[in-house]
Amino acid sequence: MEFTTLWFILIVVLWVGFFVLEGFDLGVGMLHGLLSRDEAGRRAVLHTIGPVWDGNEVWLVTAGAAMFAAFPGWYATLFSGFYLALVLLLAGLIVRGIAVEYRDRVDGVRWRRTWSILLTAGSLTVPLVLGIALGDLLHGVPIGRDQEYEGTFADLFTGYGVFTGITLTVLCLLHGATFLALKTSGEVRERAHRLARRSVLPVGLVVLAFVFWTRSLVERGILVNVVELAAVLAVAAAAWAISSSHDGWAFSATTLAMAATVASLFTELYPRVMVSSSNSAFDLTVQNTASGPYALKVITVVALVLLPVVLVYQGWTYHVFRKRISADGFLTPGQPTAPSAARPEL
Repeated sequence: MEFTTLWFILIVVLWVGFFVLEGFDLGVGMLHGLLSRDEAGRRAVLHTIGPVWDGNEVWLVTAGAAMFAAFPGWYATLFSGFYLALVLLLAGLIVRGIAVEYRDRVDGVRWRRTWSILLTAGSLTVPLVLGIALGDLLHGVPIGRDQEYEGTFADLFTGYGVFTGITLTVLCLLHGATFLALKTSGEVRERAHRLARRSVLPVGLVVLAFVFWTRSLVERGILVNVVELAAVLAVAAAAWAISSSHDGWAFSATTLAMAATVASLFTELYPRVMVSSSNSAFDLTVQNTASGPYALKVITVVALVLLPVVLVYQGWTYHVFRKRISADGFLTPGQPTAPSAARPEL
């Protein structure tokens, strides 16, 4: 296997890892105000991602660094052309991170409500913006002969790109709901399970529409590729697992659905890395954007040494924090339990 192909696969793995792990974090951020009836419940919901959310973001940073190291031409065109979108992405990530850390610093209703709104907005922005950007890679954006982006900010909002953003956002919502059903107990778990059951069919229809739209963009003889089929079947499996109250299987199914949906974009893209809507001759590929052979060999050795260490460490983190979380552990003295608590603030 050529080093260019190997690094393209590795970058796909990093993007898939980000959306699988950060996907349920973002879903929890979007849902935390809906799945809890009181402050204790909201704190329990956010505590499920407290030990892991910042570590999950490292996958995004690593994916960007890998693109820079292995395919500097791709990195340069993407990050310069999508500059304003990148600013929105960073704003979403920063706001989400600050909200998670600052929300409980002050014991005030208005303070917590403000940070909850910002947490929801930031968690919604990240998958939507990233989905638009990834969808545009396959749909195509104006790129000239010199590999420079020739469009405007408005040109990034293609129909397929926006729908890809919507697809990944609703998958994050479902992924977050199945995660909370797996990680919480009591009323929060019941509400998460109920939301997952009600949303799995609409999400499945969105994923199915995404698959058909993706197929319409590529000129290949097969009706659907294996990865896209896996995405559809995974959502169907999630529907069965949710209806059967198998929390572990439901979360595994949404994990596969998210992974397959993200991977399908890259499997249809290869050997290109960015499609030019101006002229197919100007497409960016793994060959015309790659680093030199020696640089690829060096970073391959570094990746082979460090990647297993990172995987083992993150796996151990999830093992340590594997227990279910109950809202009862966050009740203040004299506060009633969830069934008689006040209605949600949001």
